[in-house]
Amino acid sequence: MLKNIYVTPLNLLKSATSVHQQVRTTFVLKRKYDPPLHKANEKPRRMRAKNFIYELVEDTLVKKRPNMEVVLKTFVEGVGDKGDIVSMKPHFVYNKLLLPGLAAYNTPENVSKYAKTEAEKSAVKHSSAYAQRTVNMLESIVLAVVMNKDEPWVLEPWHIKASLRKAGFHCQEECITLPKERIEGPDLKKENKDFYCTVTINKLEQARLKCRLHHWSTDPSERLPYVLEHWKMQSEPLLEVGSSEKSTKATE
Repeated sequence: MLKNIYVTPLNLLKSATSVHQQVRTTFVLKRKYDPPLHKANEKPRRMRAKNFIYELVEDTLVKKRPNMEVVLKTFVEGVGDKGDIVSMKPHFVYNKLLLPGLAAYNTPENVSKYAKTEAEKSAVKHSSAYAQRTVNMLESIVLAVVMNKDEPWVLEPWHIKASLRKAGFHCQEECITLPKERIEGPDLKKENKDFYCTVTINKLEQARLKCRLHHWSTDPSERLPYVLEHWKMQSEPLLEVGSSEKSTKATE
C-alpha cells in the first residue's frame, strides 16, 4: 500500500523539467593595481589581495543599443508611410511596429515587397507622418477666441490665427475657413458660445476646430469675471447646427 501511495508524487517530480534560458551579460573589467612582473622562464610572483580589485569599464546591460531599421507595411501615425525605411529605438520597434505587424525588417526583399505602387503614389492620403496627429490635437481642444468688448469688430481669419498662436499652433490665414455666416460684435449674448471653423493642413488634411467666444475690455472695471478652465463648462452653439454643417461641407 505504501508503495502505491508514493508512486504518483515521485512521477510528478520526475516529469518536471527545468527551463534554462541564456542571459547575455558581459562586464568589462580592469585591474585597479597592476600585478607584479616577473622575468622570463621564472616562477610568477605571488599576487597580493589588492591585485584582485577590479574597476568596471563597461556594463552591456545598461549600454545603449543602436537604432533598428525597419520597412513600414502601412501608414503609421507619427512614424511614416508605407514603404518608408525608418530608424528608431529597438524597444519601440519591437512593441509598436514588429509585434502588431505594421513593419518588417529592413532587407532588400522586404523593401521591394512593401514598396509603393504607381497607383498608391498617385493616390495621396496623408501629406506627412505628423499631419493626422496635428488634426487630432486641433479637434481635441476648445480654442478661446478673445474679442474686444468696447470696440466693434467682425471675426476674420487672423483672429483665429492669433488665438491659435496663443495655444501653441502656427498656421497661415489661408488655411483657416470661417463659417459662412458673419460673426460680429461686441455682443454679450454671444459670450461663451461655440462655433466651428476648418483648418486645412498641407492643403490636404482638414481639422474641424471648436472655438469659444470671449469678450475682453481694456478697462479693468468693465472686464467680465475670469472663467477658470472654460473648456470644461457646457456651452451653447453660436450658430445654427445646420448652417455650420453646410459651411464645413462647402469647405470640403
